[in-house]
Amino acid sequence: MTLHLRLSARLAHPMASMAACSVLAACGGAGAGAAGGRAPAAGPPTIDVVRVVSQPVDVVLSMPGQLDPYEVVAVYPKVTGFIKTIRVDRGSRVRAGELIAELEAPELAAQRAEAESKLQAAEAQLAAAQSKADADASTYEKLEAASATPGVVAGNDLVVAQKTVEADRNQVAAARQTAEAARRALQSIAQMEQYLRVTAPFGGIVTERNVHPGALVGPNSGPAAATPMVRLVKIDRLRLVVPVPEPYAAGVKEGVAVAFTVSAYPGRSFSGTVARLAHAVDVKTRTMAVELDVANPSGALAPGAFCQVQWPVHRPEPSLFVPGGSVASTTDRTFVIRVRGGKTEWVDVQTGLASGSLTEVFGDLQPGDTVAARGTDEIKPGAEVRIRETRPAAQS
Repeated sequence: MTLHLRLSARLAHPMASMAACSVLAACGGAGAGAAGGRAPAAGPPTIDVVRVVSQPVDVVLSMPGQLDPYEVVAVYPKVTGFIKTIRVDRGSRVRAGELIAELEAPELAAQRAEAESKLQAAEAQLAAAQSKADADASTYEKLEAASATPGVVAGNDLVVAQKTVEADRNQVAAARQTAEAARRALQSIAQMEQYLRVTAPFGGIVTERNVHPGALVGPNSGPAAATPMVRLVKIDRLRLVVPVPEPYAAGVKEGVAVAFTVSAYPGRSFSGTVARLAHAVDVKTRTMAVELDVANPSGALAPGAFCQVQWPVHRPEPSLFVPGGSVASTTDRTFVIRVRGGKTEWVDVQTGLASGSLTEVFGDLQPGDTVAARGTDEIKPGAEVRIRETRPAAQS
């Protein structure tokens, strides 16, 4: 029995020794691996960067515009009367001075007769006063000549005759003024009668007609006075009005030819010349009105048409550009990420025009500065980075 127990202990001892060796080997191996196989610490991340470029701004933007008549007038009557005849209708072409409508006003004939009567009476009074003045002047001259002989004419009679001549002269002057006033009143009535013939102030096309024969019209005919008889526009020459946004108003020059299109003629381009500038910005729309003269001899273009204007934009000085992807925005700022000395910094910018894949920027930047090709708020200011420079796309 004792022999059996000793033999079992001897057989179990080598197995325990081998297990212990295995555990020690495993622990030793793990420790060696942890000490000798640790990964080195990661370096700064690498980002793609581009250079800020400076180049002239010469781009063409599409802006809305509207064609307006070069001249437009709403024709109203100057006197109250009834439409006798109207010779035009919507779409009629008229020449300057051509008769548009005739009015009739019987009361003007009575006013003319009254004015003529007053003029005749005033002229008769003037003639009577002039005759009396001539007679009294002759009497005074004779008395004055006779007074040269002492005792022939009393001194008081000579004085009375002289005062009578002066009074006659005043009467003649008053009668002449009365006659002149009556003559002007008659001329006024005659002028009013001429207003019964309504003529075109310039050549153009009638775009609106609101009256017919027999209608009562006039400057004092109630609410109807707000509606013109006809509306006349000049269309052989048009004004193209373009509201240019404030950032693009600089550098606009008169005499520059500008192309535009209208929806009525797809695929066809027209041209106008910059003729007038408002030289003031509308505070409500932040735009400046610019007018182009557009020749329209064929009448193909219609006033009121909406246009797409190919507006050229030039800057007086070169501007700075970066790729559009370099500009990042948050809720409170717009910026690019500049890299200096291996560290990043956020530079606030304002964006301007887009020229191809490049965007115009304004801020504390200089040509040649290195900025991140992809702007993002994930790259914090002051972060250490490695750079890999790429070339920005060229301006298109």
